[in-house]
Amino acid sequence: MTAVDADAPLAGFDPSDPDILFERMPHEELLTLRRTAPVSWVEQDESARAGFTDTGYWAVSRHADVAAISKDQTNFSTYENGVIIRFAPDMTREELEQTRFLLINHDSPEHTKLRRIISRAFTPRAVGGLHDALKQRAETIVDAALAKDGGNFVTDIAAELPLQAIADLLGVPQEDRGKLFEWSNQMMAYDDPDVEGDQMTAFMEILAYSMAMADDRRRNPQDDIITKLVTADVDGEHLTDDEFGFFVILLAVAGNETTRNAITHGMQAFLDHPEQWELYKRERPDTAVDEMIRWATPVTVFQRTALNDVEIGGQAVKAGDRVGLFYASANYDEDVFEDPFAFDIQRDPNPHQAFGGHGAHYCIGANLARLEVKLIFDALADRDADIRLAGDPVKLRSGWINGVKEMPVSYG
Repeated sequence: MTAVDADAPLAGFDPSDPDILFERMPHEELLTLRRTAPVSWVEQDESARAGFTDTGYWAVSRHADVAAISKDQTNFSTYENGVIIRFAPDMTREELEQTRFLLINHDSPEHTKLRRIISRAFTPRAVGGLHDALKQRAETIVDAALAKDGGNFVTDIAAELPLQAIADLLGVPQEDRGKLFEWSNQMMAYDDPDVEGDQMTAFMEILAYSMAMADDRRRNPQDDIITKLVTADVDGEHLTDDEFGFFVILLAVAGNETTRNAITHGMQAFLDHPEQWELYKRERPDTAVDEMIRWATPVTVFQRTALNDVEIGGQAVKAGDRVGLFYASANYDEDVFEDPFAFDIQRDPNPHQAFGGHGAHYCIGANLARLEVKLIFDALADRDADIRLAGDPVKLRSGWINGVKEMPVSYG
């Protein structure tokens, strides 16, 4: 824990700095922001704001303000600058604007229309229909890992079920799930020098792969979700080939990267709090998954751009200003969560913001993600898994993903 005076303002602190997040989650500094400057201007150098036309952004750290902005489509846009607050230093404005095609970067009414179509893949019936197959997959994944002396928990267990779930959901051949893994890693790890590959190349490769799937289903319809998404319903609504491609890109990242990091951080939390693991094995509380997700906060921040002059938490923000919604701070706000730095799988209520707030951009796959996390930990608990750390976890160097690349463990 870094010693920080929680009652003194910070100077020069950028909570999207990948060097800081590579080492640790800056909870002490975020606590200081919540107490002293809950809406704080962060001035950035040119490399840190690559792709943007301003000099910095407003860091919003309190739960109430993050939640309010998430629900306010009148005053805040995702389209103007996208939701990603920090790109690679060589990002151009033209490249940034290409990301506007992703659903998460749309504003209403286009966002509402596309979300209505895509929601067909995530109805309770669709997600429920995956339960038995995913349960079996989770058990197979866990059994294969536990049969070894040790390994990397991230690739052995945490990454596998999200990838297999995406493949099942979309009808992607399971043998191609490794491609999704590599493409999503390359797209999201542009700040990490240890991850090989080019972001834009991976972007184009997954787009081409997805568009080919969409084209095939139009010519050869099947009883699967791809066909339902790319062929017109009774109202004539469907995704074009490129819209479907951008949906798969979003799903490969949001449905893979974030869920595997929630599982990894959840496992580490149980290892650090063995009494909570014993409690989980005995009682399987329904509240456990959301506490793991709150604790992990896989996406530390998304941004919005102010469309009008507006006041946030007493601070005047001008139209055109970028605003960072720091979920990693909101999810530990002591005004909302009792003893927020305690890992408590019986925490209730738990109004975390880890799925992007509860506005129009609330994660459409939240229930699928919760199911995947639960199935993995149920499989581990059923087998009374004796997993132990065998080395220090290695974090992803990123300005907005709380990622773990490696977590060496022994499997008992």
